[in-house]
Amino acid sequence: MKTQYYTASSLDGFIATEDDSLEWLFPLGDLNASSYPAFIAEVGALAVGSSTYEWMLRNADQVAAETGSPWPYTQPAWVFTTRQLPVVEAADIRFVKGDVREVHQQMRAAAGSKNIWIVGGGDLAGQFHDAGLLDEIIIQVGSVTLGKGKQIFPRRVLSPTLRLMSVRQMGSSMVELRYEIGK
Repeated sequence: MKTQYYTASSLDGFIATEDDSLEWLFPLGDLNASSYPAFIAEVGALAVGSSTYEWMLRNADQVAAETGSPWPYTQPAWVFTTRQLPVVEAADIRFVKGDVREVHQQMRAAAGSKNIWIVGGGDLAGQFHDAGLLDEIIIQVGSVTLGKGKQIFPRRVLSPTLRLMSVRQMGSSMVELRYEIGK
């Protein structure tokens, strides 16, 4: 079982625009032609930041067009937030706040032998890293630049902590980088 930060980034290191939009990502490739189907099959629990969750709610039609459902996950999800957010009907979502270590234990129990996916954002993934709970970072880098926005991983992590495990080209507009995090 691993705790993984699986995300997409612009070439200049942003996962979302300043207003938390992910629309830049959709024209870059087919989700089913990526590593996503194999990745999600091994996920047993999700951690989602409030901005990512709210973007999914605001763009439920587009998410449904891309994935087949306005809430495309069957796994239990923990949404980290400090405010009241709308609930997605029939989704297994738990709203939490505070230290990621305490929530990570609940997520591990729910995931069983499967992995935990830190869906986003970058700061949430950074909190798991700071607590020593992040095992792997998987980044799909798109051939676009955003100029500014939400950073992929707003932390200073110096080598040799990150060990590049693989590089995979996905079509003509994306590459996937897999890093293992040394403990």
